[in-house]
Amino acid sequence: MSSEVLTDEKSAAPPQPRKFTIVPIPGIVGAGAYVVALVVALISNTNWAVDFFHVVSGALWTGIDLFVGFVIGPIIGRMSIPSRMEFSTRFMPKMVVIMPALVVGTLAAGFQLARQEGYILSSWPDHGWVVASFIVVGVLAVVAIGVLEPANLAVLFELRKPQPDGELVGRLMKRFIYTAGITGAMQVATLVIMTRLATA
Repeated sequence: MSSEVLTDEKSAAPPQPRKFTIVPIPGIVGAGAYVVALVVALISNTNWAVDFFHVVSGALWTGIDLFVGFVIGPIIGRMSIPSRMEFSTRFMPKMVVIMPALVVGTLAAGFQLARQEGYILSSWPDHGWVVASFIVVGVLAVVAIGVLEPANLAVLFELRKPQPDGELVGRLMKRFIYTAGITGAMQVATLVIMTRLATA
């Protein structure tokens, strides 16, 4: 009996790493095309093109933050660790390429637009609201690139191991969820500021 068990253990295949792409090639191509188009818009210095990229990038960034923070986050929080791991292999790679492109697009086009319209001048009547928007968006960018992105990548690299640490993945996912919730709340402040500036 014991010899059979030993034979089964020897014949058992070692755990294989999960096969998924950390940075999907189609995503890189799409994000690269988006950034190239953004650069062209900034160089052309056309009001419509710059405004288009600022509105589109900002709306997508805000929408994703709110959706992840207040809809996806609570759902993931109630999942089992294996379910979180499976979800992460499909969700996180997309976030790796989408969010940096949107952050860069929002900040670059927003600053160009503010410069074109003279919003950055201290003499502008609502200059205080512009400064507030710079502060909020700056914090959001630091959190997105400096906290969410590293946590995202850490989860993906852990999941690529033959035997990923489920507890570590769970902790990293909680960090991602909580941080996404915080950025979602800050995006509400961004909406207040932006609508105030649009009606000034």
